[in-house]
Amino acid sequence: MAIYAYKGLDRTGKEIKSTINSESLAQAKSKIRSLGIMLIEIKEQKSGSDKGQSALANIGNKVSIEDLSLMTRQLATLIKAKIQIVEALSALMDQTESAKLRIILSEIRTKVNEGTSLANALSDYPKVFNNVYVNMVEAGEQSGTLEVVLLRLADFTEAQMKLKSRIKGALTYPIIMAVVGAIMFGVIFTVVIPKITKIFVGMKRAVPLPTQICMWISNFLLNYWYLVIIGIFAVWYLFIRYINTKKGEAWWHKLQLKLPIVAPLVSMINVSRFCSTLATLMESGVPILTALTIVKNLIGNVHMKEAVDEARVNVKEGASLAAPLEKSGYYPPMVVHMIKLGEKSGELEDMLNIVAENYEEQVNNRLSGLTSVLEPIMMVGMGLAVGFIVFSVVIPMMELNSFSR
Repeated sequence: MAIYAYKGLDRTGKEIKSTINSESLAQAKSKIRSLGIMLIEIKEQKSGSDKGQSALANIGNKVSIEDLSLMTRQLATLIKAKIQIVEALSALMDQTESAKLRIILSEIRTKVNEGTSLANALSDYPKVFNNVYVNMVEAGEQSGTLEVVLLRLADFTEAQMKLKSRIKGALTYPIIMAVVGAIMFGVIFTVVIPKITKIFVGMKRAVPLPTQICMWISNFLLNYWYLVIIGIFAVWYLFIRYINTKKGEAWWHKLQLKLPIVAPLVSMINVSRFCSTLATLMESGVPILTALTIVKNLIGNVHMKEAVDEARVNVKEGASLAAPLEKSGYYPPMVVHMIKLGEKSGELEDMLNIVAENYEEQVNNRLSGLTSVLEPIMMVGMGLAVGFIVFSVVIPMMELNSFSR
């Protein structure tokens, strides 16, 4: 079954643009005519899979993590109800609101109907279904527990969605404060200070150093504002270029693990992701070496990623998973201790789940408190800046008042 996009006119002459599911082009045309629509144009929709030559031509929206999570849970429910995968995919095509996901599901359904495994069909769309998703589905198909695996995937995807949402929520206030502060200081230095400067120039007297600094900043912004804009973009561009190099990435990620407020959060997020993903993969039947390779690619910090890679080599040689993590110094002692206990008792998945839940809670608490921590810091910073400007203006004004008397 394919999806066809069409354009036509209804009985009143109104233009209609929509899509329709059909086994063939001829059948699609017949269905459209039966709706009383005069067909003008019809074309089969292609997703342009990531392994193909072209991307979506006329549907540019991304598949959101919300759509993916909902689709995964619905597919698990349908399979649990003993509905064949092909029929389940057909039902999902009708239910999903994402146009791109609908087309992808149509193509996956066709491939599965032709004998391709679901995991292989999903692997053609790596930007939608990542390595974790594909490997877990493959393990579920091989073990006959696909519905259980899909439910775990849905939980995992929803957890990622919530984490991203909390991070965005925690950063919203600081970003708004920074933008408002920049606008406020821009107005002060380009509108207010120049008017006061005229008074000081008319005094023909030396002004204090703070006032000279404010006058210089104001003059520079008024006359060379374009250099400020170019400078900001140049610094940002060079910074991005540098951290995209191997040396720059290592420096930047090292700095993230040392910054006072950022370091604990970065560490907790990566530890939580490592433990929860590894536990989920192993519980789904993915071999530990394959699971460690996948987990390594999901960790954002390059130094913590290298520690996982060393752990994978250690496990391959029959040694401990915990030793390289402990040696790196990037994984907290409690995490290493729990992994050691899991290896000794044969309950590694359970221990990883306990650590993941603990750190997920810590991440949530840390993100909830991030705004309350940043708010006073930003308020104090803005207060000091405003105080400096006021001080720079008030002192000469007081001198002028004293001189006039």
